[in-house]
Amino acid sequence: MERYNRQIILPELGEEGQQRIQRAKVLIVGVGGLGSPVALYLTGAGVGIIGLMDDDVVSISNLQRQILYSEAEVGMPKAIQAKKRLEALNSSIQINAYPNRLTTENAAGIISQYDIVVDGCDNFATRYLINDTCVQLGKIYVYGAIRAFDGQVSVFNYQGGPDYRHFFPDEDEMLSMPHPPKGVLGVTPGIVGCTEATEVLKIIGGYGEVLSGKLWIIDLKTMETHILSL
Repeated sequence: MERYNRQIILPELGEEGQQRIQRAKVLIVGVGGLGSPVALYLTGAGVGIIGLMDDDVVSISNLQRQILYSEAEVGMPKAIQAKKRLEALNSSIQINAYPNRLTTENAAGIISQYDIVVDGCDNFATRYLINDTCVQLGKIYVYGAIRAFDGQVSVFNYQGGPDYRHFFPDEDEMLSMPHPPKGVLGVTPGIVGCTEATEVLKIIGGYGEVLSGKLWIIDLKTMETHILSL
């Protein structure tokens, strides 16, 4: 009660909402720039079971935006180090680390264990795999993407709403696009990741208006935000 008091006193949540948060199971695919703030805030909020999936290791160039890690962890597996950091923040929840890539072979087996999948990845192939597996299993997909100073968030496969393929229907075209080096301001994934975490808590807590059928967009150079109907 003391730990989560600031949430429990919110009339939109209360004790019942906090109990729903503690019963929830959320998988984060990609624990980098987007996944770091998502993981930290869901851990702080008390989400009961959090899965962390990432096959990468910490590099020095990550530290500009991937706030879960430190210089001492360079070269170490992100999923394992993130688990240690999050357990230090909240020892009362369960953290599962998957230091491997999401593939067609393991996607269904892992995603089936969770209620919500959060997008922290950086490629279209993984997003299509997350989406299709969530559609198959009836799971909710919280999508987020960033570029330079821009970001976007949506919620797919929620209560009969659209899925990712409604947004990007031509998979072959998306996968064939060139991928130049991706410059990004460090705070961009922080803001977008926090927005993804916000959507997760709204879904679990049963309050507010979820971004299903909508795309939230922000331009950090002008601070303009828009919500588009998909």
